[in-house]
Amino acid sequence: MGNHPLSQPASYRVLPIALTAAPKPLRASPDRPKTFSLTAYRLDTYRLLIPLLAIALLLVAGCERRDTGESEDQGSVSADSSRWAQPDPRFRKYQETGDLSAIKDRGTIRFVYLAEDPENYLPRSGIVSQQNVHLAERLAAKLGLKPHFTAVETAEEGIEMLNRGEADVFADNLLMNEERSETLGLSEPLRITEQVLVTGKKGPDLGHIKDLKDTEILVLSDSQLAKNAQQFAADNPAANLKVTELPASGLINAIKDSMDSSSPPIVLMPKNHAEDLQRYYPELKVSSPVGEPISLAWAVRKSAPELQTRINNFLTKTMVKAPADREADWDAIKASGVLRFATYNGPGYFIWKGVLSGLDYELVSAFAKANDLELQVIVVPDTESLIEYVESGRADLAGASTTMTEERRNAGIAFSAPILETSVVVMSSDGKAPIKTLQDLSGRTLTLRPDSAFMNIAKKLQSEGIDVKIETAPEEYSFEDIVEGVANGELDATLEDANLADLQRALYPQLQQGIAVSGPMSQGWMVLEGNRSLLDKLNSFLNQFLAEEKNRKMVDNYFLPESRNVERAKNQLQPGKALSPYDEIAKKYAAKHNLDWRMVVAQIWQESNFDPKAESHMGAQGLMQVMPRTAQEMGFNTPLFDPEHSVHAGTKYLDWLKERFGNELPADEKVWFSLAAYNAGIGHLRDAQELAKQLNLDPNKWFDNVEVAMLKLSEPRYFEKARYGYARGSEPVAYVRNIRNLYRAYTDMASGEVAQRQRGKFQPWNLFSSWASGANRAN
Repeated sequence: MGNHPLSQPASYRVLPIALTAAPKPLRASPDRPKTFSLTAYRLDTYRLLIPLLAIALLLVAGCERRDTGESEDQGSVSADSSRWAQPDPRFRKYQETGDLSAIKDRGTIRFVYLAEDPENYLPRSGIVSQQNVHLAERLAAKLGLKPHFTAVETAEEGIEMLNRGEADVFADNLLMNEERSETLGLSEPLRITEQVLVTGKKGPDLGHIKDLKDTEILVLSDSQLAKNAQQFAADNPAANLKVTELPASGLINAIKDSMDSSSPPIVLMPKNHAEDLQRYYPELKVSSPVGEPISLAWAVRKSAPELQTRINNFLTKTMVKAPADREADWDAIKASGVLRFATYNGPGYFIWKGVLSGLDYELVSAFAKANDLELQVIVVPDTESLIEYVESGRADLAGASTTMTEERRNAGIAFSAPILETSVVVMSSDGKAPIKTLQDLSGRTLTLRPDSAFMNIAKKLQSEGIDVKIETAPEEYSFEDIVEGVANGELDATLEDANLADLQRALYPQLQQGIAVSGPMSQGWMVLEGNRSLLDKLNSFLNQFLAEEKNRKMVDNYFLPESRNVERAKNQLQPGKALSPYDEIAKKYAAKHNLDWRMVVAQIWQESNFDPKAESHMGAQGLMQVMPRTAQEMGFNTPLFDPEHSVHAGTKYLDWLKERFGNELPADEKVWFSLAAYNAGIGHLRDAQELAKQLNLDPNKWFDNVEVAMLKLSEPRYFEKARYGYARGSEPVAYVRNIRNLYRAYTDMASGEVAQRQRGKFQPWNLFSSWASGANRAN
């Protein structure tokens, strides 16, 4: 692509910017250890709650301890890898108990945080730039150090790593108490909250906590949370309360299963997390605060006072509160230190593989960073108007791929300079006559949502004499439902933005693109009419930012369909020949992690087309496209362009995902679920399982069940109630199917050399090969 901004596809282009005005009852299982009679314990007097039981522990699985080191033998580096001239990317553990100067000598600052990150869900109203991982990355940049992250299962494990010199900063919500202040260097409080009890809709009345009797309280095992629950029960011996400690996965399943139970248990958790949980389970009962307020902080070793001071200075400057009420002009924004951006959860703002993403999000994040502002993202319900948030002063600016229209301008809105422009095209099924001219629309029917900007375009066609019928879709139909109906021939035709047409055809190959029925239509952000100071700043930023080729490429990537072609991979197969240049590496690490090496090769093709230098615009690297922070959690440094280390990191991560499902899935289904989680993130996978239950589908079967629910997570009526929000559901669905189809081709060409042992036990994964090759071909 050339440097000129118009040297892009005719259907859309990034514009140079001019400065314009313009319950099941709980059952016995390995997940239910440690049941205590609380009257038998005398506990300390602190009534404090560590917020380990965030929503992440309620809706996202994470049952076993993640391996944060590299305990496997190092192995040899492939001969091919020498041409990359890189150091071994595997992270070498070391002990360092010194202060900031010693850490700077090493060049790396090691952060430890909880494996089930309480903030690793879609933020809907918070200041996203103040999430713990974001803050840690910014602190490292301020100190001129490279960040390295390690995930742990419990706070105590992280504290032990600090004191042993295996980590430098506990960068997560750690409970501040007197005991910890004596042994650790605690930061200034990041936030203050309270603890509450919650239960299902059929649970006991929590209005009078001291009236509870013969009740079970669930807590996270081996945590301060358990001690607090025990103390509460000990203070009320006549109540005959019982505390049951569960690991993360057991707690998650118990809470989800007990929502409709006739006798649900009670769970102790932070108040703010309980309130967030009520967004998804409105029937949840929440008690009044229990005990005293609690303060949360970061921590360092006691022997690192200089690092503690630098962290406090950084947090004091950075941690600002979202303004409750202020003007939206530039001076007021700068004075508050917070930029408030209203958007919809959807293609412009979503979470993918644990990373906040979306075109609008990336652009507004860059704008906030360039102006030294914290970013607050306000997710507006799909039934409400972004314009209202701007007009009422609840947001400084708003946008979600918003088309510039006179109707919106007349509502008191001014638009930024255009971010991109696109025309509108007709989409129909290849089983029907193509619509190549306006005359071809005569006698055809366009099905549209009533609130769509496409409706005005269709009505304009009618006013110009085109004999096209407009059919209004039922209110419950999403745009995705319409597109699928057109692709299947159930509906005649619809309209779509030209820049999204290729993406739709990649998901539905039977779709065909027809004539453009509009000229180029610009899209941009909205501010209040007359807010010239903010508008000038936005336009100046967009002008510079979008003039850079790398930034235009970032915009392009959001509209490019998946390029992996399974048929092309199949056509390259030759009997007796290698499946890929990386067969031996795949065999080596598939054996280590109890995987079929041919499945690994199929995944490598799907991820990178066998290109070891591949890097996505979101930062995934190498043959297996591992995200940098995920690689660190698996014990690797980045980049991962060395073929051996990329395959090693990818297979280790796939194995870790497989273990997240424990014994809840049969071996064959576990493979498909793990692949889907590898592509989309385990959070979206769990959301899809929950939705499958609601749709009366099997939550433990991928094909034709959970994959159906995954597709629906791109529809507002479903993703607005999902913890991880909008998902590009078509990607994991196509991803798993492509790998399965290629794997079947590979099983016909090469013998299976499958791992026979995992942790000393025989695992009959070779049986999976025959199942995948024949028993389920109908899928």
